Amino acid sequence: MENSVIKFDKVSKSYYLSRFKYGRLTEEIRAWFKKVVTLSPESNSKQKLWAVRNLSFQVKKGVTLGIIGKNGAGKSTILKLISKVTYPDSGQIRVEGEIGAFIELGAGLHPELTGRENIYLYGAILGMKRREIDERFPEIVKFSELARFLDTPIKRYSSGMYTRLGFSVIAFTDPQVLLIDEVLAVGDKSFQEKCLMKMEEFAKSDKTVVFVSHNLEAIRSICSETILIDHGRLKARGKSSEVIKKYLNKYSKNSKF
Repeated sequence: MENSVIKFDKVSKSYYLSRFKYGRLTEEIRAWFKKVVTLSPESNSKQKLWAVRNLSFQVKKGVTLGIIGKNGAGKSTILKLISKVTYPDSGQIRVEGEIGAFIELGAGLHPELTGRENIYLYGAILGMKRREIDERFPEIVKFSELARFLDTPIKRYSSGMYTRLGFSVIAFTDPQVLLIDEVLAVGDKSFQEKCLMKMEEFAKSDKTVVFVSHNLEAIRSICSETILIDHGRLKARGKSSEVIKKYLNKYSKNSKF
């Protein structure tokens, strides 16, 4: 892969959306009847949305790559494709090394289990052996700042506490590639800063980080390179400060990121 840890080669990914998802019951019935009569599986009740379109890029070992763009640009889909949560319609994706992905709040955690039990469950899902989890358990708990709530079922946790627990486990799994989505926006500012410091530490250890965020200052401070995604296509790549400048020039301050 020419020293590239991640490589996208003309990758496309689409989803089908129901056009009448929030419509009236009569519209739903009309769409269903038309589908039955025409025997067409691709009826007018659905429309195709391209989340990623003919996307090519590479990420080398030791690079901290930021991904920015407006809501719906395809940023989170890229992380899901890298981590094989979903698969492309066309094109090739190659990734070298173990992946630690925190891209969906609560993913890998079981609400009926306690915080303590979830550390072991999530650690196992991420490929850690029981002995490894035992060794890192004190560090995970200390980082999460959830010692008081370890034996509480996490269904009683707030979204911020979910974030603390999930990120803390991933932070100590020692993967070669770390994927982080906007979920870090949930929770208090002090813990967010703590997570960003951990990501910087991770990057300095010659690991690869891919970070999706609307926090442009965080992207600027920890990402050596950034790509701008618009409607699933690559629009710019380069030094983070330069790409962020292009992003801000392209979209007005009033637009939703």
